[in-house]
Amino acid sequence: MSIVEVPGVRVGHWTDAAARTGCTVILFPPPGAVAGVEVRGAAPATRETDLLRPGNLVERVHAICLTGGSAFGLGAADGVMRYLRERGVGFAAGRHRVPIVPTAAIFDLGVGEVGAVPGPDQGYAACLDAERGEPPAEGPVGAGAGATVGKLLGPERSCRGGVGTAAVRLPDGPTVGALAVANALGDVVDRAGRVVAGARDEAGGFVDAWRALLEGRSRRPAFGNTTLGVVVTDAALDRTRCRRLAEVAQDALALAIRPAHTLYDGDAVFAVSVGEAEAEPTALGAAAVEALRAAIERAVVSRG
Repeated sequence: MSIVEVPGVRVGHWTDAAARTGCTVILFPPPGAVAGVEVRGAAPATRETDLLRPGNLVERVHAICLTGGSAFGLGAADGVMRYLRERGVGFAAGRHRVPIVPTAAIFDLGVGEVGAVPGPDQGYAACLDAERGEPPAEGPVGAGAGATVGKLLGPERSCRGGVGTAAVRLPDGPTVGALAVANALGDVVDRAGRVVAGARDEAGGFVDAWRALLEGRSRRPAFGNTTLGVVVTDAALDRTRCRRLAEVAQDALALAIRPAHTLYDGDAVFAVSVGEAEAEPTALGAAAVEALRAAIERAVVSRG
């Protein structure tokens, strides 16, 4: 199951495999969706996240763009806005329609071609890919094309990261879908705590960077990390509850990444409501955590 199990949600990628960068777009039904965000990392690159605070004017978003290229890649959102404007989608502002596209970027500038970053044309292309309405590709694609994980012993001992997606359907209740871009300083672990992607030793085996950190065997951490998550549900939520769901969903990073939320990561999670189903808040939060945890794991074990 993937994030597109949630009705009305579409996902598309644009990927430059040679340059190891790309972008990913999540499109919502034309009226837009209610959204919240929790930015917990200390080194974020974001756009249009302040408007998601409860009490601000704009009530709905029309897409979310995740991109490589660090702050340079935030321009991919311009292409997403162009795509939506051409289709008459956006916030009504007098004679104009202004599409609302919150955006977050990972730092992948150190692994690919110098100067190759997603821009407006690439964001537009990702929207066209989303029109297919199919489950999105996983692995080193889209915003995860240049993602890496497990860099506590240096980038030369890291593993490829990527994009992953999963979904949880509550019995007689709503569906929660998640999409993750795993580009973490720490290792990625499975449900049992086993390292599935991370820092490697000279023989190619996993070191367990968490243990190496506690024992003083890690290198000075470097910039170039961020895990991004999007959780979408057809449960009816206002912006305050979306923000709360985003806060709870951050628990998935703590379960799947060791360490998470470091000074050198720009971790951010969006939570989005696109439906009218009723949901018990605690169960909904558990579903969001489980879906995002699984998506992070799939980001590093799926190879496209």
